[in-house]
Amino acid sequence: VPAGRVSLRCCSTRVSLEGVNRPVIDRIIRVDHAGEYGANRIYAGQMAVLGRSSVGPVIQQMWNQEKDHLKKFNELMVAYRVRPTVLLPFWNVAGFVLGAGSALLGKKGAMACTVAVEESISDHYNSQIRTLMEEDPEKYKELLQVIKQFRDDEREHHDIGLEHDAEAAPAYSVLKTAIQLGCKAAIFLSERI
Repeated sequence: VPAGRVSLRCCSTRVSLEGVNRPVIDRIIRVDHAGEYGANRIYAGQMAVLGRSSVGPVIQQMWNQEKDHLKKFNELMVAYRVRPTVLLPFWNVAGFVLGAGSALLGKKGAMACTVAVEESISDHYNSQIRTLMEEDPEKYKELLQVIKQFRDDEREHHDIGLEHDAEAAPAYSVLKTAIQLGCKAAIFLSERI
């Protein structure tokens, strides 16, 4: 495991649920799993359109990290016995369409999508970190470590998007705002349904 990185090893399926704030943990793990699932579908859509272009390796690198994130949240769902959102089939299609659609605008469009999504997710992870710190930082130490690492990865993806001319995409501010509104709606729904 590289320095500073969270081990993505399987967590124990025997996490002690004693004293855990079930509604908070269920909501966090459910929505984060949905978000990482959606991110995987976005990158799959981008790769379907731009995979053989000069930006393909950059997208693939970010996608590989998202695959690791999803794998970890799959493990955490089992360990904490959290059910997934019933909206996964919708996020499957919506994520792919968003990824492919933004990529059809070209490299800059795909990167604008990346910036919008990753900024939203980073902000969302920060909110969760605050919640868990208020609850009990020692009790949620592993989960906090995972979320902090993944937040840092999302920030890195955000910065990669900016480095690859996201802000030069057609109607960047409109595109970014629309995508971020969609992210907020997806977060709200996935936490609850």
